[in-house]
Amino acid sequence: MSVRKYRIAVLAALAAVALPTATLGAATTAQAAPESGLPSYETWQAEVKKAVAPAIPWLRERVAERHGKPAVVLDIDNTALETHYRPGHANKPVLQVAQWAREHHVSVLFVTARTSSSSAREQLKQAGYPVDAICTRAHGESKGEGKRRCRRELTNGGHTITANLGNRSTDFEGGFYEKGFKLPDYGGRLS
Repeated sequence: MSVRKYRIAVLAALAAVALPTATLGAATTAQAAPESGLPSYETWQAEVKKAVAPAIPWLRERVAERHGKPAVVLDIDNTALETHYRPGHANKPVLQVAQWAREHHVSVLFVTARTSSSSAREQLKQAGYPVDAICTRAHGESKGEGKRRCRRELTNGGHTITANLGNRSTDFEGGFYEKGFKLPDYGGRLS
């Protein structure tokens, strides 16, 4: 066998071995996206709109009845702000609820698992949200404990939390609100 034919045979053998590896790598990458469980931005927004659609009619009914000092509570990450998909941008269906609330003298309150409100207030205002108050989780509190404490404190402060919007189960643990509106979290993968 000539050197040239030998090189061609070696290159062909290497290509045959490399091809399955490359194909396997591509398949692994392609499979990783569905395994993450996160849909496209467009699908997420369609599901958010569906979850949030009943909020304004509910608020309209509650405001007409005028029980206490009405308030809406919003979670921040992947509820009020599009933290995963477009960091710093308002989640428009939720922003519409907040704007409606402000126009109808309903307090717009934020309850978050974050442990500091310093950057959150600025992010929310830059995204166009009215911000009447932000309550954060204390160090050492679980997310659920912190959010429950915040809602209790806001209620004890005179607010009637008529609507509570969030994307995680911890946004709804422990009560202190009239009605919850749960946005998708895809089994906890969208935190």
